[in-house]
Amino acid sequence: MAFDIEMIKKLYSNFGSRIDAARKATGKPLTLTEKILYAHLWQGAATTAYERGKDYVEFAPDRVAMQDATAQMALLQFMQAGRKQVAVPSTVHCDHLIQAEVGADADLTKAKNQNKEVYDFLASVSDKYGIGFWKPGAGIIHQVVLEQYAFPGGMMIGTDSHTVNAGGLGIVAIGVGGADACDVMAGLPWELKFPKLIGVKLTGKLSGWTASKDIILKVAGILTVKGGTGAILEYFGDGATSLSCTGKGTICNMGAEIGATTSIFGYDAKMAEYLRGTGRTEVADGADAIAEHLTGDNEVYTNPEKYFDQVIEINLSELEPHINGPFTPDLAWPISKFADAVKVNGWPDKMEVGLIGSCTNSSYEDITRAASVAEQATMNGFKAKAEFTITPGSEQVRYTVERDGYLDTFEKMGGVVLANACGPCIGQWARHSTDPNRKNSIVTSYNRNFSKRNDGNPNTHAFVASPEITTALAIAGSLSFNPLTDYLANDKGEKFKLEEPLGIEMPQKGFAVEDAGFQAPAEDGSGVNVIVSPTSDRLQLLEPFKAWEGTDLKGLKLLIKAKGKCTTDHISMAGPWLKFRGHLDNISNNMLIGALNFFNEKTDNVKNQLTGEYGTVPGTQRAYKAAGVGSVVVGDENYGEGSSREHAAMEPRFLGVRAVLVKSFARIHETNLKKQGMLGLTFADKEDYNKILEDDSIDIIGLTTFAPGKQLQMVFNHADGTSDTINVNHTYNEQQIEWFKAGAALNIIRKEFESKQ
Repeated sequence: MAFDIEMIKKLYSNFGSRIDAARKATGKPLTLTEKILYAHLWQGAATTAYERGKDYVEFAPDRVAMQDATAQMALLQFMQAGRKQVAVPSTVHCDHLIQAEVGADADLTKAKNQNKEVYDFLASVSDKYGIGFWKPGAGIIHQVVLEQYAFPGGMMIGTDSHTVNAGGLGIVAIGVGGADACDVMAGLPWELKFPKLIGVKLTGKLSGWTASKDIILKVAGILTVKGGTGAILEYFGDGATSLSCTGKGTICNMGAEIGATTSIFGYDAKMAEYLRGTGRTEVADGADAIAEHLTGDNEVYTNPEKYFDQVIEINLSELEPHINGPFTPDLAWPISKFADAVKVNGWPDKMEVGLIGSCTNSSYEDITRAASVAEQATMNGFKAKAEFTITPGSEQVRYTVERDGYLDTFEKMGGVVLANACGPCIGQWARHSTDPNRKNSIVTSYNRNFSKRNDGNPNTHAFVASPEITTALAIAGSLSFNPLTDYLANDKGEKFKLEEPLGIEMPQKGFAVEDAGFQAPAEDGSGVNVIVSPTSDRLQLLEPFKAWEGTDLKGLKLLIKAKGKCTTDHISMAGPWLKFRGHLDNISNNMLIGALNFFNEKTDNVKNQLTGEYGTVPGTQRAYKAAGVGSVVVGDENYGEGSSREHAAMEPRFLGVRAVLVKSFARIHETNLKKQGMLGLTFADKEDYNKILEDDSIDIIGLTTFAPGKQLQMVFNHADGTSDTINVNHTYNEQQIEWFKAGAALNIIRKEFESKQ
């Protein structure tokens, strides 16, 4: 069954004329990325060319997807917008709140009981506003979207940074905050700075132990965690068309780790095969009819340096398997050099847990390749020396691989099958450990490996690899084991060498599932009641943020000067805090508790300037709020990288932080701050970061003449009576300045709908 087929047919019917208009407006051949972006302009057919990295453009996405942790806040905001139904097809996926502890059945049952209030809220609000609801156990949002909703040439947004996974099926899929999703569901245009373009030319063909995962691990090593910021990566070349559709999805998924707006591949035979294999023949037929428009123009790929801002070329025939980490997904190691790196850096060589699956690597192909390695072990009398877990990406994948015997293969090796959910990938892991702070090593086929990300332990050295490499290392129980060259020995001293993994892209018997877990909304939701208890500690109706006072901001206090990496995990942790994602007051108690204070090298320990005492970050900020004093957060490079969670912007806004001043922002977080009426500012001179002292009071000057491209000034008044005045930059356009003045973008939406009643 193909969802939203009439919407897709309508888009395809206009696609050719939209591309013709874009070529005329730009006067040049087009990349695939440009074709899709220009085909989704809010205004309709293109009449002008947009400058990459400079012009803000309004788009009309085809659909919205939300996962349960972010959907709560997104839908609480949408409830304030005044609409009776969402304006575009939208879905909610319950995947984040299921904690991995024992195994799939027990963990899912426990989650349904613990989170019943939240699931009931999401089901009822979806029912009321015409939103498709995927029940807990149905699967991880990104895998379900790839299987059910993604389509070549489309454009979608999702309230999760790994929404980009869908680019494997040729759709521009972008992670956003809930306020952006609220705009689109309310029928308003969605704004994005026209992205720069990075072309990735793939030549050759993968073989042996090398997998699609290794392509993005290599790219992450080249571009680093912020090298893709403000850009879309477009993959092309013979090597690209040789990859499976789900392999392409893996590559796009981890594009979030380099800060990319999204990543995309052109439509090809592998995508058509996947569409037909997942019951979407109508979509494949429609894409076939306009196939020439669903890839970049020939001139672009013949002379890519002329049409992309940057070009990277990778020969897949020469690519080695990679292992990235620890603590950052861009520290890339070819496997031939990894054992030496482990020794030189003193990382724990013993591998304690291997974890495969997640939204990044849980396809049928991934599972079969890993299972072929596991089967070799069991046939030779081996079980995994490390703990080993398998997280299926969807009920459809889980049911099919169980039918075909692969889950049994893993269990014979000692593996434990977890629920179809995010689990350990996002910190939802009740890890069995006698010492939660012990130095140790794990390897996953996930996408992100920041400190504390998986199990809350800052001393867990997490490495990222393909499922088959992860499986092989789990069998050996050692990071320094190289399955391409090394031998294993069983209890009898018999040696054997693992053979290259073998995988099957599409199940020979086809996909199967008894209950995929989908719940369609009511045709008329007007009679559906959405109940939020006023005494709930999980859900809280929102109150509008106050509008700007109309003056410069003076007498603000420095809350924290964060040192080094400060991701959204540092600003608003996941794991056990996920249960408060629908309650802004309660979740604000985790605000910036993971950020490192520049002045004392401690986390969650800052000076309260009103008392002179040190306390927690949220506790100190609550004291400032109670006293009617605003504050400023100062940060380092790429502040807010990682997850799209808008809680990292809403919590400071709710507690009274007025501005965030950093050396540079990650894209989604900067947008989230703007949407919530915050000031997101950057140093004009990054060295000015060093001028800020712990006891500073701060003035922000120039707000009464706040304008696009015009610098503001900040005055840092020091405790000794001296001061430093610095210039700060911003990227606000006229509309975003209105969000600031109104107190939040949602306040403007609400007023517009109220005026039409």
